[in-house]
Amino acid sequence: MTEPTAATFKKNERIVSRKLMERLFCKGSNNSASVFPLRSVYMLTDRQDGQPALQVLISVSKRHFKRAVKRNRVKRQIREAYRHQKHCLAELIPEDKQMAVAFIWLSDELMDSKHVENSLKRLLEKIAGRL
Repeated sequence: MTEPTAATFKKNERIVSRKLMERLFCKGSNNSASVFPLRSVYMLTDRQDGQPALQVLISVSKRHFKRAVKRNRVKRQIREAYRHQKHCLAELIPEDKQMAVAFIWLSDELMDSKHVENSLKRLLEKIAGRL
C-alpha cells in the first residue's frame, strides 16, 4: 500500500508528459468510465522513480465553452473535487504501479460545485471497483 495522501494537488501529480498522454489515449490500451458530466480514461503502468502513484489530466473542450472564464471555472471545480476525493483511489494502487487518469468534461452547461464533487466521487468509486 502507498502512504496516505494529503488533500493537496501538486504539480508533480499532473500529467505533463506528451508521451504519457499519447499512451493514455492510445486506442485499446486503456479503460474508461463515465458519470455525467465527467468521463475518465485511465491506465495502470509501472512506476518510474520519483513519480507519484497517481497522475491526473483535466480537459474541458472549447467546443463546450467558448469563453476561457467558464472553462477555467469547470477545471477549478474538478481539481477541487479531485483534491478532496483522491484518497479513495490512491490507497488501492500497488506500491510498484502508477495510475494515469484523464478527466474529460462532457456537458455544455455549468454545474454547481456540489454536483461536480458528487459526480467525481462516483466516478472514482467506479474506477476503484475495477481495480
